[in-house]
Amino acid sequence: MMKQLLILGLSGLFLAGSVPGVSTRINPSNPDKKGPDKPLQESKTRVVKRENPEDHWVDSVFASLNSEERIAQLIMIRAHSNLGPDHVKKIVDDIRENKVGGLIFFQGGPVRQALLTNYYQSVSQTPLMIAIDGEWGLGMRLDSVISLPRNLMIGAVKDSTLAYDAGKILGQQCRRMGIHMDYAPDMDVNNNPNNPVINDRSFGQDKYQVARMGVQTIKGMQDQGVWACAKHFPGHGDTDVDSHLDMPTIRKTRAQLDSLELYPFRQAIAAGVGSIMIAHLYVPAIDSTPNTPTSISYNTITKLLKQELGYKGIVITDALEMKGIAKFYTGGEESAKSLLAGNDMLMLPSTAEGSVDAIKRAIRKDLITWDEVNLRVKKVLHAKYQMGLNKPQVIDTTNLTNDLNAATDSLTKRISEKALTLLKNDNHLIPFNEHTPGKVAVIAVGADVNNAFLQTIKALRPDAATYIFTARQPENQVGQVVERLKRDYQAVIIGLHNYSRRPANNFNISTAERLLIQQLQQEMPTATVVFGNPYAIQYFCDAPTIVAAYEDDDNTQREAARLLFGQLPPMGTLPVTVCPNFPYGTGIVAPPPAPPVQLELQHVKPEAVGMNSQVLQHIDVLANEMIRKGAAPGCQILAMKNGKIVYDKNFGAYDYGKREAVTSQSIYDLASVTKVCATTMSIMHLYDEGKLNLDATLGDYLPWVKGSNKAGLRIRDVLLHQAGLVPFIAFYKETLIGGVVPDTALYHSYADSLYSVRVAEHLYLKSSYTDTLFKRILESPLKPQQGYVYSDNDFIFLGEVVEQITGKKLNHYVRETFYEPLGMSTTGFKPRERFSLAQLAPTENERIFRMQWIRGDVHDPGAAMFGGVAGHAGLFSNAEDLAILMQMLLNGGSYNGKQYIKPETLQLFTGYNSNVSRRGLGFDKPEKDNGKHGDPYPCKSASPLTYGHTGFTGTCIWVDPQSNLVFIFLSNRVCPAGGDNKKLGSMHVRENMMETLYEAIEKGK
Repeated sequence: MMKQLLILGLSGLFLAGSVPGVSTRINPSNPDKKGPDKPLQESKTRVVKRENPEDHWVDSVFASLNSEERIAQLIMIRAHSNLGPDHVKKIVDDIRENKVGGLIFFQGGPVRQALLTNYYQSVSQTPLMIAIDGEWGLGMRLDSVISLPRNLMIGAVKDSTLAYDAGKILGQQCRRMGIHMDYAPDMDVNNNPNNPVINDRSFGQDKYQVARMGVQTIKGMQDQGVWACAKHFPGHGDTDVDSHLDMPTIRKTRAQLDSLELYPFRQAIAAGVGSIMIAHLYVPAIDSTPNTPTSISYNTITKLLKQELGYKGIVITDALEMKGIAKFYTGGEESAKSLLAGNDMLMLPSTAEGSVDAIKRAIRKDLITWDEVNLRVKKVLHAKYQMGLNKPQVIDTTNLTNDLNAATDSLTKRISEKALTLLKNDNHLIPFNEHTPGKVAVIAVGADVNNAFLQTIKALRPDAATYIFTARQPENQVGQVVERLKRDYQAVIIGLHNYSRRPANNFNISTAERLLIQQLQQEMPTATVVFGNPYAIQYFCDAPTIVAAYEDDDNTQREAARLLFGQLPPMGTLPVTVCPNFPYGTGIVAPPPAPPVQLELQHVKPEAVGMNSQVLQHIDVLANEMIRKGAAPGCQILAMKNGKIVYDKNFGAYDYGKREAVTSQSIYDLASVTKVCATTMSIMHLYDEGKLNLDATLGDYLPWVKGSNKAGLRIRDVLLHQAGLVPFIAFYKETLIGGVVPDTALYHSYADSLYSVRVAEHLYLKSSYTDTLFKRILESPLKPQQGYVYSDNDFIFLGEVVEQITGKKLNHYVRETFYEPLGMSTTGFKPRERFSLAQLAPTENERIFRMQWIRGDVHDPGAAMFGGVAGHAGLFSNAEDLAILMQMLLNGGSYNGKQYIKPETLQLFTGYNSNVSRRGLGFDKPEKDNGKHGDPYPCKSASPLTYGHTGFTGTCIWVDPQSNLVFIFLSNRVCPAGGDNKKLGSMHVRENMMETLYEAIEKGK
């Protein structure tokens, strides 16, 4: 067969709305006015011959049709190439007997469809308009054809030329297949994440991005001579009902519709879109008539779209077989109603013959005139001429499938490269490279085969181990997989594959799949890639590192692997909000930053800074004696003088079994050192920025305390522990049945949407219980007259103040503000998300609440019930990173050339600020009469300028500006038996070590 697929471009006359004689004149006062039946009469429309070839062709075709055949030109019926002879016969009957105007192809194969198209055109008296609903290309409907990415992936990129190129390929594919109109692009603004029918078919929730990408897609298609169709007018994005199954309602004001939903359609009209499809929606702000979807609403189509917005192109209904209209009208009445409302073409009515009859009845009842119908017919015939149907079109099937796929693969790769979105990289795993420590595994969750993602990672890192966890595997296998990965690997890459595009039934992600991913994210350093609809990320919003990949094809999988290993920079941003953590626009759009350049703390001989080495050796003696007498199983000790490290040693093991030795990379639970190294640091920074007033009250910052007796507590008094709050509240006790067993109504052994607060291994608290914790604090006694009482509740409140002012979780705020810029890689909350258990010192084999070894989860029970992040506890670190933070303070708030805290703020917070205690603002200090009336604290020689803090687990940090001295001691003295082991205090281990530093200074003079 000869290739005769050259389709003429859209006529400038038509797009300008000046097609001669084409207009719509339905009775505007009452389009549904009933009248007596009148004899059906032939139209008296006179055929005027013109010299214009288009007008001549239209008039001649029109004259060849009788009245019924003219009406039938407005009807498009369903066609498949995979349904066999009976279906083909039905189509041929509708073409020959009912003279339908066109076909909409659905499922089948490219060659079969091409042959059927040629056949159907050959038996049709009038050339058929051929359409398809191929929003992401012909692969959406036809086997053997590669699909383009869905619109939501394109919405993640900023380069609109990719949308144009996608439209160009849509046009090329359609033209090659003899298709004249593609019902694309979707111009809906998807601002409802539960939308069951639009969802990832939209370019996103931003009207400007939807309009920009939609218009470029239209131009790409129409530049290839294929008509685009903007849908679903007036906007189907904010629905949670599928119009295929029922009629959705949009209860927005007209002003709201104008400002959002209608914006992309206005831009499409201005760009000359060939057709617009009308949705089946109930929008009372436009038309409040009961049982009147927009598809049959005169107010929507004629008044709003045609008259107010000035649209002159083809207006086509959405499928009339959909329940959004079929529940009200059928048997052809839906077609008559659609025509009366102002539609030009009727898509998939319940019956072609019945539709013609129903429209004739409407004419007899004077609801619409023959002249008005014939104007629509001519409008359609003009469109057919502009589609090239004035000439024979025969599809050549030679090399057809290869032609359809020729450019798709390359464009899909380009879109993937620019759309992949790095949402979060808290643990700095991305990019993985040869310097990534330890063994790495990759697990494809939901996959069935060794897919392109696994293969590419294996090629990039040959020593990576690959695993598959299918959607069919049961929940009881999750624990085995997690334990194996935790045992054998230091980091895991997770790919989530093959889940549903639609939100129903949790996107068909099994409970086992969710449980596995969440558990790995909580218990190991992980990087997760979600291949598919990004709305599914809502189940993994707490992931430390996560990438939105949007599609699950080979190209996207390969490009995602390249991004993970630093061969591709992330460039995409989220086109929709998927959860509060990841709102619209989220995306790290620069190359993943390398770890900050750290000004290395220099190790020197003590004599270089005026200290005596022999005296410092006494610290070794004290440490070994501590271990021998069971005060603590091991420790890290670091001391600095004049900004130089003079002592940096590790002693003992994680527990008394000596199986795991303490190293400089060991990470300890800092307990109450959190109060100064996280919360107080944040308060100082906010004070510097003028965002926090020390004399303001809790009620000024925390709306939920208003009305309680805690609302009037001054921030200054809370920092000084003299606001009158009780020392602590044993929150956990009321959650235990009989005071022993965690209540299963409050705790689950795995995380899900209701039980998401990790308290310990296989123990997850009900998310809503956090409100109860705050309620208990608000209900607790308040005794301002008691003066100074050290209280965890003070700093729980202050942590909440930081989060309220900054709009960020405390752990994220301190990491972004201090730890990351300072290069403190180990310091942070929830260390299981970033480090292997081998690096985390255990704290206690707890027997009062969680009934297990506590390792990597916060030791403090209250902080654990807050999910491991609280103002009073939850921070972990090694000694070297804390030394950086302390040296920054000792430098007057600056480090490596950057000012973090103003010197005057430091002076204020670290000085004595109370008449009733030794406290600074947040910081602990030496007793004012140090050693005169009891044991000296923190040691006898500490100057009045000294500040710092201690922690329940056996930790302390102290800074003495007078001697230019830093002392850091980290241990897990509560291991294994708990807080009853008080030997560290009774032996004065920390006090004696710190005093040795002063002795070394004295002896070094």
